[in-house]
Amino acid sequence: MKRVLAMIAIGLILSNCATITRGTTDAFTITSDPTGADIRLSNGLVCRTPCALEVKRRPGFVVTVEKEGYRTVTTSVVSSISGGGGTAMAGNVLLGGIIGAGVDASNGSMNELSPNPLHVVLEVDSAITD
Repeated sequence: MKRVLAMIAIGLILSNCATITRGTTDAFTITSDPTGADIRLSNGLVCRTPCALEVKRRPGFVVTVEKEGYRTVTTSVVSSISGGGGTAMAGNVLLGGIIGAGVDASNGSMNELSPNPLHVVLEVDSAITD
């Protein structure tokens, strides 16, 4: 009986492999040329380049890059299953951690953001310079 309880406990501990090994957030790095651009993410986070923000791996978001005298750039950052996340999911399946597989799939720990890092080259706004 103790052996069965120990196996259940180990299974529960290992059942969220990606959540444990990767976490649900990631450092998202943004650089720009020129530097000093204002960054606004659709999830409410802001910074000035170069910068790094801790963001959820899922869902994706939209990044708006603005700097006076330059055209505004808007780009999407997508969230998709990563190689490392897929490996962790396989570990869940092999160890029989169906609950862990469900948790990992729902909280984004299996995912990665792309592009990351994000580098934006700003163009001079010709309407301002004319």
